[in-house]
Amino acid sequence: MSELISQVLSYLPQDEGWLPKWMFLVSVIAVGNSVQTYMTLHFTKRVYSGRPDQVNWLSSRTFGTWTFMASVLRLYAAYNITNPVVYDLAIWSYIIAGWHFLSEWLIFGTASWGAGLAGPICVSSLSTVWMITQRGLY
Repeated sequence: MSELISQVLSYLPQDEGWLPKWMFLVSVIAVGNSVQTYMTLHFTKRVYSGRPDQVNWLSSRTFGTWTFMASVLRLYAAYNITNPVVYDLAIWSYIIAGWHFLSEWLIFGTASWGAGLAGPICVSSLSTVWMITQRGLY
């Protein structure tokens, strides 16, 4: 059993600290989120619960594709965290995501505070601050 665990752990980013592992986890979860946007409107409507009538299959798939693209970028950054260009791109991906969700909530009114919005805002905020404060360590 310990050999299996060692094999699984060998696929995780090997750099020091928790940040690369966090980015890996966030990326894997985002891939799952991207897949579900192609299968159902339910969870996308939870995010954009302020105006769920505006969520349709096209907007859901567009959101899923955008999320998948950010996931690939963040996954690449998790394994290349010492590359300053990739690191900065990952920071920007969290900033842009945070801006999107905050503006949909506070400016456009398509999102409302709840479980569907809290997760993306917390992840983007935490990740942005964490990456900015740890930038010199990687």
